Amino acid sequence: MSGEFVKAPFKNVVLRWIDDRLPVLSWAYNELVIYPAPRNLNYWWNFGSLAGIMLVVQIVTGIVLVMHYTPHASMAFDSVEGHIMRDVNWGWLLRYLHANGASMFFALVYIHIFRGLYYGSYKAPRELLWMLGVVILVLMMATAFMGYVLPWGNMSYWAATVITNLFSAIPIFGDTIVTWLWGGFTVDNPTLQRFFSLHYLLPFVIFAVVFLHLLALHQFGSNNPLGIDLTAKDKIPFHPYYTVKDMFGLSVFLLVYGFFVFYAPNAFIEPVNFEPANPFRTPAHIVPEWYFLPFYAILRAITFDFLWIVPAKLGGVIAMFASIFVLFFLPWLDTSRVRSARFRPVYKWLFWVLVVDVLVLGYCGANPPEGWYLVAAQIATLYYFVHFLVLMPLVGKLERPLPLPTSLREPVLGAAPRPQPAE
Repeated sequence: MSGEFVKAPFKNVVLRWIDDRLPVLSWAYNELVIYPAPRNLNYWWNFGSLAGIMLVVQIVTGIVLVMHYTPHASMAFDSVEGHIMRDVNWGWLLRYLHANGASMFFALVYIHIFRGLYYGSYKAPRELLWMLGVVILVLMMATAFMGYVLPWGNMSYWAATVITNLFSAIPIFGDTIVTWLWGGFTVDNPTLQRFFSLHYLLPFVIFAVVFLHLLALHQFGSNNPLGIDLTAKDKIPFHPYYTVKDMFGLSVFLLVYGFFVFYAPNAFIEPVNFEPANPFRTPAHIVPEWYFLPFYAILRAITFDFLWIVPAKLGGVIAMFASIFVLFFLPWLDTSRVRSARFRPVYKWLFWVLVVDVLVLGYCGANPPEGWYLVAAQIATLYYFVHFLVLMPLVGKLERPLPLPTSLREPVLGAAPRPQPAE
């Protein structure tokens, strides 16, 4: 990894005996205690560890909820709103921890991604680290979508119908894929059971990919706000410096998380989803969870056939998936040799334009695709792809970055003036 392997200095005879034969504890000691981390990491680096903690919270609460959930179309809604919320001891707390935890998880991951975009954490030699992160994002989206269906409320039912119907836009095989996803000719009990099975399985797949993500991170070490390669003198042990920092960040995060769990538990839940699934009553406006809204806006922004060959529906599906998969190629789309936006004056402005663009997409996705909402979504969609496919390669070639420091120990304002002798 980042340095030589050091045996953990256990005083306990039993722990030392186990570690001599199975050095898992020494591995944890090297990767979590004496791991050399850049000494200038700021609080934006807290969100990765917070996301990992939220993954564990989601898995633990999910396992307990599964013990009381009934994956059947005629009983799923009552098992959540009736049994879990009213009959199970602390069931309401588990449900709200899990439901709001999904939103907190996505918020942390999105901040983590934008931090990586700002500080160039996707650049060599961390390309695979970034790509594994995108894989985690895709798996999270699949897991969250299937979990959204499980309460079997009316919005859950129609969201499942609309999103799975997107695959029908695929030429030749589309209808077959939709029938396979549904397990029949409409969203019904087989669909619910398949989604339940995958929703339970995928978090463990995410956990495995997160483990690979950490291995890739520790192979070359963390990036830093300056985006420069560091020497051993520029690094400090992860413990206690960053464990204390992470604990403080966790304390602040738990205040926000706790506010939604205890004071606004239904803030992220659509009111329509408190009605049982009804295939004969379509909601006036079908919207996904907030963390899908930018991609949903991109999907609906394509209202025209492309070159009279690609229908609008298929074009929207392609654009939605392309908006995610373009992130895989980011290490090669950005042609600049400088990582951090601190030293890239043009790219820094473009980064904040992208942030605003994604917020606009999210706002448009929450509203009907008509009028200026549709126009704004189409403009924002165009900029999203232009940003990654056109501006990033061009700016990387044409931009003149600011001078980079050679190390963290280099004086920021130049060498201090030598004191003059008193006369």
